[in-house]
Amino acid sequence: MALKAFKPNTPTNRYKQWNSFDEVTKDKPERSLTVALRKSGGRNNTGRITCRHIGGGHRRRYRLIDFKRSRHDVAAKVIGIEYDPNRSARIALIQYADGEKAYILAPIGLEVGASVIAGEKAAPEVGNALPLGKIPLGTSIHNIELQPGRGGVVARAAGQEAILSNREGDYALVKMPSGEVRKIKATCYATVGKVGNSEHMNVVSGKAGRTRWQGTRPTVRGMCMNPIDHPNGGGEGRSKSGGGRQHLLSPWGHAKGEKTRQPKKATSRFIVSRRNSK
Repeated sequence: MALKAFKPNTPTNRYKQWNSFDEVTKDKPERSLTVALRKSGGRNNTGRITCRHIGGGHRRRYRLIDFKRSRHDVAAKVIGIEYDPNRSARIALIQYADGEKAYILAPIGLEVGASVIAGEKAAPEVGNALPLGKIPLGTSIHNIELQPGRGGVVARAAGQEAILSNREGDYALVKMPSGEVRKIKATCYATVGKVGNSEHMNVVSGKAGRTRWQGTRPTVRGMCMNPIDHPNGGGEGRSKSGGGRQHLLSPWGHAKGEKTRQPKKATSRFIVSRRNSK
């Protein structure tokens, strides 16, 4: 993927860097693999806002992605690479020999006409899905299961990859995109390769309106509010954290940077090395 720069003939285009969409080959999604996506505006069933900064945006249909790669030992052909408005990665439309179609995440190097397959006997090539016990050490992988048969939940965003670093008995040691090393059952499936659209992190929108098109409403800083509205509000003129008398807080009183993971979470025993360990 490449980024496209624009001539600075308007304030919007001055710093704008946008996708070139060179890898996209299909304009419209496969209708049978989409479902309606209803908007909530960040409100729950009683009408109260429970998730701020959500509202508006262009209409979308959700693409049904096959994160499980459930059809084993059956080859499929890539018939198109598509843009998905619901995720940062590109998606690939594949078709099996019997005519069934499915969407998968499109890794770097997967092109139209390529053949992909899932199963224990599959070759460790880009786009193929195998159990962690069958993938060579040091391979870049994505769409990793944490529980056998559940479907991939790890390393699914644009440009992400995990590294299969080692094996210990029934477990494989995987270095996550965050740097954390975790033990995962060797029977869990993962897809070979790095997720495509790796330049997504360098995209510069150019204007606030595009953020509104994506369904995000404006975010106001707490220090600009009144004391009744936010812990950081108030003070004479500009003042960090409400006059400098308290630590920066969220609207609900939690200090920013506070650890949110449960200290005695059951899955902590699978973490070999934390992401921020020296």
